[in-house]
Amino acid sequence: MKIAFEPEERKSLRRFSSTEVASLLRVSTSNLRNRHKDGSFPEVHTDNRGHRFYTAQEIDKLRDILGRTGKNAESYRPGRREGDRLQVISVVNFKGGSSKTTATIHLAQRYALRGYRVLVLDLDPQASLTTFFGFRPELEFAEGGTIYDALRYEEQVPLADVIQTTYFHKLDMVPAGLMLSEYETETANALARRVQPIFAERLALALEEVEARYDIVLIDCPPQLGFLTLTALAASTGLLVTVVPGMLDIASMSQFLKLASETVKAVEEAIGRRVTWDFVKFLITRYEPSDGPQTQMAGYLRSILAGQVMTEPMLKSTAISDAGMTQQTVYEVDPSQFIRKTIDRALTSVNGVGDELEQTIQMAWGRR
Repeated sequence: MKIAFEPEERKSLRRFSSTEVASLLRVSTSNLRNRHKDGSFPEVHTDNRGHRFYTAQEIDKLRDILGRTGKNAESYRPGRREGDRLQVISVVNFKGGSSKTTATIHLAQRYALRGYRVLVLDLDPQASLTTFFGFRPELEFAEGGTIYDALRYEEQVPLADVIQTTYFHKLDMVPAGLMLSEYETETANALARRVQPIFAERLALALEEVEARYDIVLIDCPPQLGFLTLTALAASTGLLVTVVPGMLDIASMSQFLKLASETVKAVEEAIGRRVTWDFVKFLITRYEPSDGPQTQMAGYLRSILAGQVMTEPMLKSTAISDAGMTQQTVYEVDPSQFIRKTIDRALTSVNGVGDELEQTIQMAWGRR
């Protein structure tokens, strides 16, 4: 834990095993091994037992080779093609503790490893996502350099100026800080003074400046329906609502959806256009299959929301929570530090969630 919290330290990403790489590339391990033998794949780091381990950059190089030489070459390049619009997905809920930040960072890392160009925005003044990436917002961004600078009403800066390159290949992020809370008050004042562009257009316009650089944008929203969340909703092409399958959490989610619907209608009148999303999905989080009441509430959700509830839940896992204690994800931790069954269960869960949402994104681009 010492390294994770030292101000001068920077996070780095581990290497990935052949089994992990084969899964990410959607090839067999024997195919991977044979391509190294015949020289079509370059050699990588090998341990004293002869096992290969790959950096994220090396995985990307293999993806490029497969995209040039393999069958169904386009399948190895899953990102945007000409005519596809940037997918901007807000991860939202009214209630804290619904795993918004955990879901956001795991999805972002999964998609970067899958070959997408990913940007994550931390829109929560508490800056939990920013801290997850190894930054110390109270020290590094005390004077600026956050999403607030790109949204504020005076001396606004281009979004590109506050994008941070991270230790994770193909994954950039825009940090948050406490100053972001000023946006709520400033927006109310700006509306009274009729400042243009209004809050509902500010993030969408900012993203237009950098959209050619990315395939997917994920936004970690604050746990309330204020101007920050509404700014994100208006810029989004899709919503992911995280919900813990408990009575109080579902009641809170219901209130959020009702209030959001009413507020978005007011936003549409203000900007003179409809706010439309390609999809709205509900992700069940912190799920324990052996918990009877949780299972009942999850079934209730599926019955009232039909196909909008994702098939794959994000399980409650000691591997996910223990990794979070050191500001890491299950993709970053050394698998050998966990009981094999525990880490495999966690990875299967988060991979399943990521893959299911990836299919939804691909369908929004008109392909399966």
